[in-house]
Amino acid sequence: MATATPDPQVLLVECSDRPGLVHGITGVLFRHGVNVVGNQEFVDRTTARFFMRTEFDGQVDSGSIVDELRSALPADGTVRLSRQEPRRVVVLATREHHCLADILVRNSFAELNAKVLAVVSNHASLEPLVQRFGIPFHHVAHEGLERTEHERTLTAIIDGYAPDYLVLAKYMRILGPAFVGRYPNRMINIHHSFLPAFAGARPYHQAFERGVKVIGATAHFVTEKLDEGPIIVQQVIPMDHTHSAEDLQRAGRDVEQLVLSRALRLVFEERVFLCGNRTVILD
Repeated sequence: MATATPDPQVLLVECSDRPGLVHGITGVLFRHGVNVVGNQEFVDRTTARFFMRTEFDGQVDSGSIVDELRSALPADGTVRLSRQEPRRVVVLATREHHCLADILVRNSFAELNAKVLAVVSNHASLEPLVQRFGIPFHHVAHEGLERTEHERTLTAIIDGYAPDYLVLAKYMRILGPAFVGRYPNRMINIHHSFLPAFAGARPYHQAFERGVKVIGATAHFVTEKLDEGPIIVQQVIPMDHTHSAEDLQRAGRDVEQLVLSRALRLVFEERVFLCGNRTVILD
C-alpha cells in the first residue's frame, strides 16, 4: 500500500528588504535537505518590505530551521512555518443564506482548506439549512440585550470551539471594539462594493435609483473601523439600464459568494500578508 504524501509545509517570511534575501533563505532550506515545490516573493517599494511564501516537502526540526532563518534576516524579520492543514472556522450569519450556503457546500467538498465547526446567528431562520450539513447551529438572539451582553454570549460560544478564524457571512450586526480586538486579523467579512456610497437598508435599490453600471463585492479583514479593514479580494460585474433592482440584487449575491470563497481560500492557504492597511497576496 502506498504511503500518503504529507502536506507541504509553508514558510512565511517578512522583513525589511535588502539584497540577497532569496538566496539566504533558500540556502537555509537547502542545507536542511528539503525540496522547494513553490515559491513567490514580493517587495513593496513604498515601505521597502520583503514578503516571501515558500512551500517545501521534507521533515525539518522547526525550532532549528526557524532560528537559522531568523539569523539570515534583518533584525525586524518574522518567520513562520505552517502546515496546509484545514483551518478551524466558525461562521456568523443573520438571515441571508447565499454566502453561508456556498461556504457549507465548499466545506463539504474540502474546497476551502477549512473545517467549519459551527454556525452562530442572531436569527433562527437558517438553522434548517445548517442542520442538513450536520454542523452545530447556535441561535443567539440580540433582542432586548445590550451589545456588550450579546457579544459576551457570542464569545462564550465561539471560544468553546477554539477557531482559527471567524467568517462573517452577511452577519448584519456591528461588532464592538472589544469583540473585534479579541480576534485580530482572524475575522473576514463580505459586503457589496457600493460602500460608502449606498450604506444602510436596500443598497441595491439605492444603486438602481442612481443608475449604477457596475456592482461588486469586497472581502476584507475586520477591524474596529467599520468596513475599512485590509481588503483581500474585490470583484465587479457590469450592469446596464435593462437590469431591475432585483436583477442587481441577484447578481450581487452571486459575486459576493465568489469573492468570499476566494478570499477564504487565500487566507486559509496562508497566501495573504498584511502590509499596513493593505494586503499582499502571493497566489
